Amino acid sequence: MRLVALEEGAETVGLKCGQGLAEARAICPNLTVIEEDTSADRRFLEALGDWCDRYTPLVGLEAPDGLFLDITGCAHLFGGEAAMLEEILTRLTQMGMAVRGAISGSPGLSSALARFDGNRIVEDDEREQVLAPLPVAALRLEEATIQALHKLGLKQVGDLMEAPRAPLARRFGTHLLLRLDQATGADEEAISPRRPVASLSAERRLADPIQAEEDILALTAQVAQALTPRLEARGVGGRVFELVLFRVDGEVFHLKAGASRPLRDPPRIARLFAERLKAVHDDLDAGFGFEILRLNVLQHEAFDTVQGDFDGEGRGQQPLADFIDQVSARLGPDGLQICQLRESHVPERAVVPTSALSAAVPRKLMPEAAPLNGMLPGKERPIRLFAHPEPLETFAVEIPDGPPVRFRWRRLIHTVMRAEGPERLAAEWWVDGETAPTRDYFRLESENGQRFWVYRQGLFDQLASPRWFMHGVFA
Repeated sequence: MRLVALEEGAETVGLKCGQGLAEARAICPNLTVIEEDTSADRRFLEALGDWCDRYTPLVGLEAPDGLFLDITGCAHLFGGEAAMLEEILTRLTQMGMAVRGAISGSPGLSSALARFDGNRIVEDDEREQVLAPLPVAALRLEEATIQALHKLGLKQVGDLMEAPRAPLARRFGTHLLLRLDQATGADEEAISPRRPVASLSAERRLADPIQAEEDILALTAQVAQALTPRLEARGVGGRVFELVLFRVDGEVFHLKAGASRPLRDPPRIARLFAERLKAVHDDLDAGFGFEILRLNVLQHEAFDTVQGDFDGEGRGQQPLADFIDQVSARLGPDGLQICQLRESHVPERAVVPTSALSAAVPRKLMPEAAPLNGMLPGKERPIRLFAHPEPLETFAVEIPDGPPVRFRWRRLIHTVMRAEGPERLAAEWWVDGETAPTRDYFRLESENGQRFWVYRQGLFDQLASPRWFMHGVFA
């Protein structure tokens, strides 16, 4: 067991990271040790990344204890780079964390300065001068590579800059030179944001934090109003929205809501999050209030203009779309499903349930002219179709192609009074194989008036005793 992190008091008595626990206890017998929890550290770092979203949407993780912020085009919103860096470090220090940061033109140099120098801003023409006195560990190299460089007397980054590149590449590989070029800016390094970057975004920063749900929804509608001109300029409407609430103590809440059709109307967008707030009411702790509210458009689609009614409102499909949106916002994106037809004559494959939000809203939930459950024109299908056909036990069957006279299903015996069929459906050989059996479907009515949809799997001339299955029931 080894030490992976130390507080300031432990460092003053001679302890260091990587030291064995037995050696550390010999130096400091009253040492207090807490077992490392990497998953908790990861969650804490991700929470800090959420907090930093207030400064830029491009926040990447540098595990186990670092963050990358791409502040291109964002610094002027906070009074410049110096004021922005000071604000970030000050607020994190007030939260009880020991932090260091740096701003430069390359992520590698910023990481090196934050870990081995101090809080500073470096211009592009100062990169090599500032990087040269730093240790080679600042290049984010593996420990074995660092030890090998030390044995050769290469202890500072400046030593690597002056050394010939070809021998370094032969001895240590190209990774060493890549890290060096990334730090100096010769090779561009991209930051991978931990969250998808919104295509459109608008936010409101508040002098007085808000707590009430009514205030949150009213402010959401105002922020959505600010997004409307930008959506209109692109000719699109939002399909997936995200409401981000920044609490004053650093906690961040992300609420997502989808729409079945592209939206621009601010009141309808606010109603989506009214349902989301009802669904997560107990989990949304306002604490001392939210100081920043941001509305992101994560997904958008082309907005089709609809001819309005005589009163100027095109509400032909709006009630159905509103119903789907509100139910899905309350119960989740998969809470409401509709049936989508597929090109298959096998009943269980002809219809696939899918989220109502992911499919375009039809004028009716199921078109009258469209086939259902693999139904051919003029063929009747049961209202309830079982996902998995259930086996039957038949007692008397008209051979070769007749229906059963009596059968047992779910421990009950039914006597058939009327029957229609058979309707023969061949198997899909490109899915089930060439030897898949044929099905003969029958519509049966029992003496109690119950109507069933059963089928015989296989033919009598091919099998000695074909199997029977219950596939659905009629109303």
